[in-house]
Amino acid sequence: MRQLDPQAKLLIEKAEAAGNPELYELDPLTARKQFLELSKAVDVKPMNVGSVENQLIPGPAGKIALRFYRPTGVQGNAPALIFFHGGGWVIGDLDSHDGICRWICSRSGCVVASVDYRMAPEHKFPAPLEDCLAATFWVTANGEALGIDTARIAVGGDSAGGNLAAVVSQQVRDQGGPPIAYQLLVYPATDLTMSEASHQELAEGYRLTKPLMEWFIDHYLNNDSERTDPRVSPLLCDDLNGLPKALVITAGFDPLRDEGVRYADKLSSSGVETTHVCYDGMIHGFFSMGGWLEKSREALDYTSQKLSEALRDG
Repeated sequence: MRQLDPQAKLLIEKAEAAGNPELYELDPLTARKQFLELSKAVDVKPMNVGSVENQLIPGPAGKIALRFYRPTGVQGNAPALIFFHGGGWVIGDLDSHDGICRWICSRSGCVVASVDYRMAPEHKFPAPLEDCLAATFWVTANGEALGIDTARIAVGGDSAGGNLAAVVSQQVRDQGGPPIAYQLLVYPATDLTMSEASHQELAEGYRLTKPLMEWFIDHYLNNDSERTDPRVSPLLCDDLNGLPKALVITAGFDPLRDEGVRYADKLSSSGVETTHVCYDGMIHGFFSMGGWLEKSREALDYTSQKLSEALRDG
């Protein structure tokens, strides 16, 4: 039987005792501010990297901001991770995930390109996906100028960002785009019908609740029928053959646990080399809580190591 990690339990208790309104009780702008404040409170201490640079690139509806983290002492064209932040397609930004990106850059030796894609509800589906696709194509097209080896590019993200990374991998394959070498999916949302058992089992009490999930989805989608679109729910894609090698991370006390497990299994059964690791005592969002959770720092190190190994030789 799974046991909630004591540090995660204490974090939940502290969050509940703080008495902040639930995110789904707020308007999106206020929710973004509260989420950013909470993120800074639990994030890892920022790691030093070689450089951090913001750059605007062309997108389908205007400029997209990218933040490039470059490792110290890397000569020549480096491998790269194109990173899509989590936050239910509604909250989160480059700053809320700065600690994650710095850690992965420092530990993996990869350039990390974090993408500030458009957010719902101001920009509903498929706008966030379109921006992530545009950023992926742009980085791969400009690899030489960016000091990036285009044969060693990964896409990745956490939660909604994991969803976007999974769909980008499918879309790039289907569009005959540049080869993606690896996909890093951290507790990804893969089935927005919310039909897996873990959604019922863990609907309350572990920070990502059923009302909050519905709030995110209602803001992201134009209507309920889109929940079964494979560009929204990548688990429902009929064909996963030919996708990049994958690392899928899940958490034992996360309502998204079962859909993440099913996506890893489906990738594997489709012939995609896939590693799945479940952090049994952890909750959704733990990857971003390295300032509080030892398991978060372990997962960040493990992820960085797997990324480095996967991109070492392309």
